[in-house]
Amino acid sequence: MIFRQLFEPESSTYTYLLGCAESRQAVLVDPVLETVDRDLAAVQELGLTLAYTLETHVHADHVTSADRLRSLTGSKVACPEMDGITCADVGVSEIAPLDLGSIRLQPLFTPGHTDAHHCYLVQLPASVQVLTGDALLIDGCGRTDFQGGDAETLYRSIHEKIFTLPNDSLVYPAHDYHDRHVSSVGEEREHNPRLGGGKTVEEFVAIMAALDLPYPKKMDVAVPANLRCGATE
Repeated sequence: MIFRQLFEPESSTYTYLLGCAESRQAVLVDPVLETVDRDLAAVQELGLTLAYTLETHVHADHVTSADRLRSLTGSKVACPEMDGITCADVGVSEIAPLDLGSIRLQPLFTPGHTDAHHCYLVQLPASVQVLTGDALLIDGCGRTDFQGGDAETLYRSIHEKIFTLPNDSLVYPAHDYHDRHVSSVGEEREHNPRLGGGKTVEEFVAIMAALDLPYPKKMDVAVPANLRCGATE
């Protein structure tokens, strides 16, 4: 598998480029509108064809480039089916994974950050990778105070769908704010300050309630645009 982690600094978003070495098909997971040129250059430099863009959820901090990339390359827009995004070409779910040549991105329904959030599990011969979106971050997690978020639901999603994976499964989040790139399930299960070390659901709910986070500055633009696959007009 061909794999690249790409960073957008304004929203601290990681976009993931996955490519099948045999079919040369590629998918961009959580692409950002401002980095269209960079992402297309990466696809082309690797000799790949962009077949899909894929979202973990409806983002509130940036606008997706899914619609723009579709218009430029003919790629298909894939989103969690539960989000009901009518402009999407493909709806994914736990019973409807996304296949890309020899690669399967297996959706894991992980609500709590948003009500339809999905992570994506990629099982390789030598490793297991999970693209955790905004659900599980390195030493943190996504906020739970808007878009149908719920702290107790997020706790159960992470413990039941992610923390049950093998310890050495690689965790690739959709954001990091401290120049970190990857973690592992075992590391987060043991040491995540919000969720790890055996914290109870009651402790986690109290932690999340005390965060007092500011209103996302792009939310009023990003959410409506992302419900249109990133179309801004």
